[in-house]
Amino acid sequence: MLTEPTTADGERGLAALLADPARAVVAVDFDGTLSPIVERPEDARPAPGAVEALAALAVAVGRCAVVTGRAAEDVVRLGGLGAVDRLHVLGHYGLEEWTAGELRSPEPVAGVQEVRRRLPELLADAPTGVHVEDKHHSLVVHTRPAADPAAALAALAPKLQALADETGLETVPGRYVVELRPPGVDKGGALRRLVTSYDARAVVYVGDDLGDLAAFDAVEAMRAEAVPGLTVASVDPDLDDAPRELAERADLVLAGPDAVVGWLTALASAIGG
Repeated sequence: MLTEPTTADGERGLAALLADPARAVVAVDFDGTLSPIVERPEDARPAPGAVEALAALAVAVGRCAVVTGRAAEDVVRLGGLGAVDRLHVLGHYGLEEWTAGELRSPEPVAGVQEVRRRLPELLADAPTGVHVEDKHHSLVVHTRPAADPAAALAALAPKLQALADETGLETVPGRYVVELRPPGVDKGGALRRLVTSYDARAVVYVGDDLGDLAAFDAVEAMRAEAVPGLTVASVDPDLDDAPRELAERADLVLAGPDAVVGWLTALASAIGG
């Protein structure tokens, strides 16, 4: 049973997709959307049925994509996504694209190396559990494993902002994380390029975090350009750190990765009749 959107714009977006799936784009975030949130990024795995749902959609719609802040090859490896024919994986917010086993990726900007060099000293007195995830094109400071992750994040945020300013990067907050990355790169731009390159007639985006708001912005902008769209928020009821802004703006709210996978599976079934 395919859960319906709760807004008129969302209903139009879903109807456009179902009317002409071959001209539609379905794009999905990974962490917190296809995969449950975990303390250690390397431990993330897709929820049961996620790979099968993507495989079904990849042959049912014009373009099916995973859009993530992680490196594209990391998501392919962690998610077992190499088995999904016709899947596009846009990594590092669209800086990278993986498809059919091939990766296109630019060289990292100079500021990333400087941040990589200076972060150990900056975090020397950080609470136990705070750690850095090196994503090659960016660096992410995680505070979720700390005894008080919110307090640790609040204490570190000004220092990380100053470091980003000095190195020409920007800070992007998330769920007990701060990412330092090149400016002007986000999931909204990645999604728009995907839709434009395919001349899609409908778009669906599913995400769970602040970084997905840029993709929501892109969907809303494309609606004004006569491309119907649907925004879906993954909100796990067992976690208390999901950003309210995402759920408030979404056309449909689903209860975490298991519900997302169920909805994607139902969507593929509805397309197939």
